[in-house]
Amino acid sequence: MTTAIDRNAVAVTGQGTIPMVFVHGFGCDRTMWRHLAKEFSKTHKVVLYDLTGSGASDLTQYDLDKYSSLQGHADDLVEIMNELGLKDAILVGHSVSSMIVTLVANQIPDKVDRVVMIGPSPRYINDTDYPGGFAIEDLDELLGTLDANFLGWSSQMAPAIMGVPECPDLGEELKNSFCRTDPDIASHFANTVFRSDHREDAKALDHPALLLQCSQDIIADIPVGLWMRDNMKDAHFVQLEATGHCPHVSAPTETIAAMMPFVDQVPAA
Repeated sequence: MTTAIDRNAVAVTGQGTIPMVFVHGFGCDRTMWRHLAKEFSKTHKVVLYDLTGSGASDLTQYDLDKYSSLQGHADDLVEIMNELGLKDAILVGHSVSSMIVTLVANQIPDKVDRVVMIGPSPRYINDTDYPGGFAIEDLDELLGTLDANFLGWSSQMAPAIMGVPECPDLGEELKNSFCRTDPDIASHFANTVFRSDHREDAKALDHPALLLQCSQDIIADIPVGLWMRDNMKDAHFVQLEATGHCPHVSAPTETIAAMMPFVDQVPAA
């Protein structure tokens, strides 16, 4: 029987006892955390893994029904944490995985101490009094292009998502990461991500949450982070000087510095 550790290519490193679990975003894999993992492994037990359908995960385990909602990915993380026997965990989610770690914290609150969200958004579509960032018509067009020509979409969108034109190698890295993803899985996951609505789950989170938002981000801009700050129970909002949607890759020093005070707090009794 395949374990969650095998299915999701889990890697554990670090010198500490308090676990930090890093969960990557759409089209990425665990290698995107290399800068943060190197730093936090000095003081914490660092857990990296690939979402099912991404990176070195077992692609045969990608079930269209299970992963038609983010709950399927949240269930995977619960399995991983149970197999590793983790408690008092700090969950770090990038982009869509900010909502995956939120679901997990709500599901097994006694095993999670706090969460860090990098470029989070509980809903990408604009709604009454909610600035998701995308009109439904624009999102339909975006996803239609992705469905029709994933490689072309990746080449066009990756540099814009990375958001640091002065470092074209980083945009190329993200494009290559996108292009390594199975197109059918990428299309299915993208529709799951961009059509989801986890505003109520964000509001229900009882754990302290650090929200890191870049100064310019075409995926999750400042108004989204401010909405989360104002609607969550214990949210700490930090606007980074960095631009783009992946500051853990493009601006790791600033990202780490913003995380340190929050991460270094003693776990609640």
